[in-house]
Amino acid sequence: VVRERETVALIGPSGCGKSTLLGIMGGLLAPSEGRVAAVGAPPDGCLNPYTYIFQDFALLPWRTVGGNVGMPLEHHRLTAGERRERIDRALALTGLTDFAAAYPRQLSGGMRQRVGIARAIAVAPAVLLLDEPLSALDAQTRELLLEDLIAIWAREQTTSVYVTHNLDEALRIADRVVVLSRRPGRIKEILDIDLPLGERTAPGNADIMADLHTRLWSLIRDEAADADREMADA
Repeated sequence: VVRERETVALIGPSGCGKSTLLGIMGGLLAPSEGRVAAVGAPPDGCLNPYTYIFQDFALLPWRTVGGNVGMPLEHHRLTAGERRERIDRALALTGLTDFAAAYPRQLSGGMRQRVGIARAIAVAPAVLLLDEPLSALDAQTRELLLEDLIAIWAREQTTSVYVTHNLDEALRIADRVVVLSRRPGRIKEILDIDLPLGERTAPGNADIMADLHTRLWSLIRDEAADADREMADA
């Protein structure tokens, strides 16, 4: 269960089905059994119940930044003014206002991913699905974008499911971390993170975060090593 306004991170060994599970949640893949159910009404202004942010940015190179952000709005009954308002707001939230007329080829990897985030925000999703959105970025850019995501979530409070291999990312951004076992993936443990998002990098909480990291790593270490050997053999 993913509760309203919380962020749940999915971690586990390679090949355990994290991205597959995300695809089932978003309706891209059909489950072999079971079902996904949404309970309650979507938030005000929601245009898409489920919206993805992908690892590879998935931008249209012939469209400007503003054109990419506005693309999912074109299939909805909005006036030109309403579309413009949503685009401008999403660009402002992601620090892209001055880049609205730029093309993806003119942007760094971090800026391109910000366009992907802005595009998702523009439709005000009920649930945001993120599939390793920072893994293609260098360490410094990843840290900057992680801080941006935390600030956006603190403001928007969008319900989110975040797939990652990075334990530090999961601990920084999630309210709960779901640890999956090796294939076929099953829930091994659910770890609650009680510290507020803005306090997790505070020096006084370093020991708490280190203990959480150690706990997560202990849950997946052996299975991650087995999965790595399995993939190498294949």
